[in-house]
Amino acid sequence: MTCRIFCIANQKGGVGKTTTTVNLAAGLAQVGQRVLVVDLDPQGNASMGSGIDKRNLPASVYDVLLESATIAEARQRSEKGGYDVLAANRELAGAEVELVSLEHRNLRLRNALKAVQGDYDFVLIDCPPSLSLLTLNGLCSAHGVLVPMQCEYFALEGLSDLVNTIKQVHANLNRELQVIGLLRVMFDPRITLQQQVSDQLKSHFGDKVFDTVIPRNVRLAEAPSYGQAGVVFDPSSKGAQAYVGFAQELVQRVASLR
Repeated sequence: MTCRIFCIANQKGGVGKTTTTVNLAAGLAQVGQRVLVVDLDPQGNASMGSGIDKRNLPASVYDVLLESATIAEARQRSEKGGYDVLAANRELAGAEVELVSLEHRNLRLRNALKAVQGDYDFVLIDCPPSLSLLTLNGLCSAHGVLVPMQCEYFALEGLSDLVNTIKQVHANLNRELQVIGLLRVMFDPRITLQQQVSDQLKSHFGDKVFDTVIPRNVRLAEAPSYGQAGVVFDPSSKGAQAYVGFAQELVQRVASLR
């Protein structure tokens, strides 16, 4: 199987991008896949949620983007999660400014990933919530985008912006880029509006909407403070089981992509 590189992206903040990234990574590791998580958010939440101490990184994604380290030199192991992490910290915020004047500034990550693609089945890129040079590096590197979204009215607004951005990147910078699928997260079936938005998504996007639905779950929210994915922290919780199910669904969906 060739390595699949996916961005987990949504221009709206607080929709569970990082939760999805680390739990999908741990879920994929549990079903036998080799996974690298790339943390492109200066807050470094995916790094911390994987048990990586972002304050003491010998090298980070910042060094990789500025070509002072390779991914093989900078990656860390999430021992409990069973996957590798290219971690981030506050330094990364400075990379935005430094990249502006550099050549091939939006292809830095793509070029760096070429050297390690043989090591992984999946690379998951956790993008910041804004459309920045960092997000652009992610989108230019990826085969596709996974969009976690809550089923609420404003989420639909943000989705159309994101789809337009993906179309522009596809047209101008990365012909491989496509929306792989939409993942409904933090879902509460008791709320009528959420059910209505979910139905709207299904009717508008059809089979682009994953069958798996991630329920609102306290254990998923608690897990990062222990430096673990929810899948590892409490495997019996509904949220953890949903993410393992999602990992299996994604492996099947990828197998059907050309």
